[in-house]
Amino acid sequence: MKVGIIADTHDNLAAISEAVEIFNDEGIELLVHAGDFVAPFTERPFRKLKAPLVGVFGNNDGDKLLLKKFYKEKGVGELHEDPYEFELAAKKIIVTHRPAIVKPLTASGMYDVVIYGHTHKAIIEQHRNNGGARGEKTWVINPGECCGYITGRKTVALLDFEKEEARIVEL
Repeated sequence: MKVGIIADTHDNLAAISEAVEIFNDEGIELLVHAGDFVAPFTERPFRKLKAPLVGVFGNNDGDKLLLKKFYKEKGVGELHEDPYEFELAAKKIIVTHRPAIVKPLTASGMYDVVIYGHTHKAIIEQHRNNGGARGEKTWVINPGECCGYITGRKTVALLDFEKEEARIVEL
């Protein structure tokens, strides 16, 4: 199973469209958004996504009710309060927009994957969790910023559970 990961889209519709193309070409089965969609109209380019989307709100998401409504009504996906945990392919995943809670979530050993946003810095790490409830390692992934506004790099991430690999993709 292949998962796409995106964060900090900040209303950049062109970048979102480009990311959606990459995710469709890669054949992802789920897209995880780690927050900061910003405006409800950002659902438009996500309509072309060939996989469901699940995401959390970030600190710049203003009208959460309308965001949630637009994404659900247009069939794009589900948006949740932060943090949000779920299971996929027998893996326990948690997504947040708050970097301050990433370290304790990782150290808990409760999750196979910890996904976060907010920092706009692309990071992929594997942490040993000393044989926690979920196994020996936890993926920690920040896809960086899709918008490219702060770092000048527009990035997303791909996680392939079958190959047990993750990578950052520059738009």
